[in-house]
Amino acid sequence: MNEAGIRILLYDNNVMMQTLSEYLSSADEVRLEETATIDMQIARILPEKTAKRLCVVAIGEVENRVVLAMANPLDVVAQDTVRLHFKREIKVALSSKQQILAAIEAVYHGSDLEEHYLRSLEDGGVGTEEEDSTLEDRLETDISRELAAASGPVVQLVDVLLRKAVNKRASDIHIEPQERSMIIRMRIDGMLQKIPPPARKMRAAIVSRIKVLSKMNIAEHRLPQDGRFKIRVGTRKIDIRVSTAPTKYGEKVVMRILDPSVVSHDLDQLGFEPDLLEELKTVLSQSHGIIIVTGPTGSGKSTTLYSALNYLKDPTKNITTVEDPIEYTCREINQIQIKPKIGLDFATCLRAILRQDPDIIFIGEIRDRETTEIAINASLTGHLVLSTFHTNDAPSAISRLVHMGVEPYLLASTLDLVIAQRLVRKICHRCKEPVILSEQVLRRLKIDPEQNKNTVFYRGKGCNSCGGTGYSGRIPIFEFLFIDDAIREKLIDAAGESEVRAMARDKGYGGLLESGAGRILQGLTTAEEVLSATFTESTRVREQQNVLSAQTD
Repeated sequence: MNEAGIRILLYDNNVMMQTLSEYLSSADEVRLEETATIDMQIARILPEKTAKRLCVVAIGEVENRVVLAMANPLDVVAQDTVRLHFKREIKVALSSKQQILAAIEAVYHGSDLEEHYLRSLEDGGVGTEEEDSTLEDRLETDISRELAAASGPVVQLVDVLLRKAVNKRASDIHIEPQERSMIIRMRIDGMLQKIPPPARKMRAAIVSRIKVLSKMNIAEHRLPQDGRFKIRVGTRKIDIRVSTAPTKYGEKVVMRILDPSVVSHDLDQLGFEPDLLEELKTVLSQSHGIIIVTGPTGSGKSTTLYSALNYLKDPTKNITTVEDPIEYTCREINQIQIKPKIGLDFATCLRAILRQDPDIIFIGEIRDRETTEIAINASLTGHLVLSTFHTNDAPSAISRLVHMGVEPYLLASTLDLVIAQRLVRKICHRCKEPVILSEQVLRRLKIDPEQNKNTVFYRGKGCNSCGGTGYSGRIPIFEFLFIDDAIREKLIDAAGESEVRAMARDKGYGGLLESGAGRILQGLTTAEEVLSATFTESTRVREQQNVLSAQTD
């Protein structure tokens, strides 16, 4: 910004400003109504809190001096503070308090933040080894790291990164240190996608900024840490769960984005088939028993159970949860966060809960035999217990529980329902186009080619709306295993999971593959998504045959 550009009248009728400007011949008047008069890169070097406290805004530079717009040009304390922050001389420009406050809002919260982020990436690129070592010298102490984390560019970069992830519906942000670079990836619709990283020389300050926000120990770099903080995007309040882990080249940071507006906790909106939904509600209406939702991490288990809790929520019922960590805050539900460091684990919490007159208990995860035994005892004494588990499908959850030491007759007496689920990507509706599936693929999906020869299958071609992936959003697929009297008798006789699975199929309850095939026939997802997300029974049979043949050999 040149000196001629600064000499713009603020108010034609503001006699006081003109008089003051004439009195202070070294000060110019400046119009801040348009952000084009402000050099954003210079302005954002000054922290927002400092700018608001001093009522000043740095708007550019002239002859290696920082041009500082001030409402009170006689405030030498403010001038000295800015001079020390920039380590450069300043040139004062006059403006009104109202215009300075408006300019501060535009600088730190304006719509051009993403452009600023991308522009800074282009300008900074990937830091060189020499630049990195210089920065590490400057950030040698933890106090220096904390000061760097509070500087304007780092604060804004982290802010833009978080808002960019929220706008892209990302569930996680990964910040990964490399030897001479850094990688930033976002998990969108279950898949990690790279985004342009800032210069590696900013890595230490970025990690420190995130640790400060998460109330972590900024001086600890050798041990993993966990924390969380909240951000506001528009009118939404979003929880950010943070985890750090030491790697060869520095601390890796993963931020889990928990946006309540993205996740529906309405049981009717989760995507259950109507008949299965009614049966699920029937099981939930019982006063006791155990309901387990199983699947790998990130398969939507917690969303399903939070939806069930919302459905069960009632002023006449005492609902208590034990979680690690608490993902979403639910009103009128008592939620307990375990703290293993002080001995507050799942088992300890559950024993305490049973003395709190509960009606419904939600256990974040069944992890060990002790937790399982307490859950079974709670069910036997008249409580409804909901929990999650990690197995490939619903029948394998039973064999896993038996392997953990649970007596089969106890499972038969308490277990009411096991739901296995996965999330598959949904075809982008903007670039949806027909596709022909081979007979081989259809048979793998257990779709009869003859009966569906007139069915139109779809895929996503890829467009700007979906980032070229062909998918936008995710939908669940489910496998239900209702424990009726016939299956209970099989459990008492120590039946294996293959027998239980066969009985469920005979009763008309399909597996994950069948549920996924239904989504394909509805035109919601693709064969590739379903086949990659499900563990087909034919594959399981082949594996069992390979094991038997190996044992025979």
